[in-house]
Amino acid sequence: MFEHSNVGVGPKILMVVVYAIVVIFLWAFVRHRIAVKPSGLVHPDWSKNATIYEVNLRQYTPEGTFKAFQQHLPRLKKMGIDILWLMPVNPIGEKNRKGTLGSYYSVKDFLGINPELGNLDDFRNLVKEAHSLGMKVIIDWIANHTSWDNNLITEHPEWYQHDAEGRIKSPVKDWTDAAGLDYEQPGLREYMTNALIYWINEADIDGYRCDVAGMVPVSFWNEAVPKLKKVKQVFMLAEWETPEMHDIAFDATYSFDFYHLMNAIAKGEKSADEIDSLWEKEAENYPLDAYRLRFTSNHDENSWNGTEFERMGNAAQTFAVLTFCVPGIPLVYSGQESAFNKRLKFFDKDLIIWDDYKLQPFYTTLINLKKRNAALWNGKAGGQMTKVSTDNDKDIYAFTRIRGPFKLFAVFNLSSRQIDVKFLSRNFPGDYTNVFTNEPVSFREESTLTMKPWEYLVMQRK
Repeated sequence: MFEHSNVGVGPKILMVVVYAIVVIFLWAFVRHRIAVKPSGLVHPDWSKNATIYEVNLRQYTPEGTFKAFQQHLPRLKKMGIDILWLMPVNPIGEKNRKGTLGSYYSVKDFLGINPELGNLDDFRNLVKEAHSLGMKVIIDWIANHTSWDNNLITEHPEWYQHDAEGRIKSPVKDWTDAAGLDYEQPGLREYMTNALIYWINEADIDGYRCDVAGMVPVSFWNEAVPKLKKVKQVFMLAEWETPEMHDIAFDATYSFDFYHLMNAIAKGEKSADEIDSLWEKEAENYPLDAYRLRFTSNHDENSWNGTEFERMGNAAQTFAVLTFCVPGIPLVYSGQESAFNKRLKFFDKDLIIWDDYKLQPFYTTLINLKKRNAALWNGKAGGQMTKVSTDNDKDIYAFTRIRGPFKLFAVFNLSSRQIDVKFLSRNFPGDYTNVFTNEPVSFREESTLTMKPWEYLVMQRK
């Protein structure tokens, strides 16, 4: 039998409330610690408000050379591009080659230059001019495999993956032009690290985009990248999505989940309210300072799955705007500034038709918004995103981002129908400037909005 407590009902309730608050605080603290788990990363300062531009050298100009592309540098600088990602510059294998020119990602010599692009001096000159214009250059790196006629196959066959019969094999069945490397071999790790350092010393590049980075053990990257950073504070982008990539080695990873969700929303298969679940997942799994690459197209998606206009239709520009406004580092692919709507052949010459650079002003506006508005900066340098609830969160996605005196308020109709929007939150009122028209816009608590299909409204205060 329990004795009756002398504590009154009122104090009991108070104790329960205090206990509940403590439990909630501890849960929030633990969740916060997970969301901002420590990372060994120190990003290059110049990457904090950067936009990446992927350069498909083969298809960019009729010549397909470093020198020919170099003529575009002033135009890209005027757009505001900060980081140029050059698709592979190494020689391409001929044995088991696909198509007439082969895959950019079937590397014959990690220390050589593809003669179709020019020579080493041409490459150095391109990097030097980009630097003079204030842009950085990263190059594509294929650490996972080589071509079948790479000298390493005869010099170090033990560095390769082998099947049950002892034959060197492709890393993926369909990649018949590639021979898979085995990172259980210490000699391979040393060779590949030295090759990565070579291009930093030889051409003064600023980092790497690492192809299928997760197919190489993360332990290799964690060993190699600190050695690169002793030479230069490089920027590292992983074509992979797992959080451990950010622990030591990579500044940025692909946000494939967000890309696929945008495509699904554009097709009417998903709705805007599912975006929040994605952010919750990222907050729980990724360091606060992890850069997630946001994109609507790249070389793989364009060639194999279709242009942004094929996949997203009338929503293509809407989602391009979204990629610049949400937390993350945005990517622009070659030709997007000309609304280029063609799947480029992957293994053959297939020239981009530039026309009149129709969307160059559009991307210039977004890139400069990213550059100048600190609320949109990358990682922890940027502002927190706060949802603005509406009476139709299934179709309308609205949020604010704030960093010091900088504030962004963005509203997206992520549907194919016109919608009258009533705002329910109280974090949006204020006086703004429309980013695309430079016109003043004012919002009060009782403000409503009528939005056309796929319409977006992006406003800033600074």
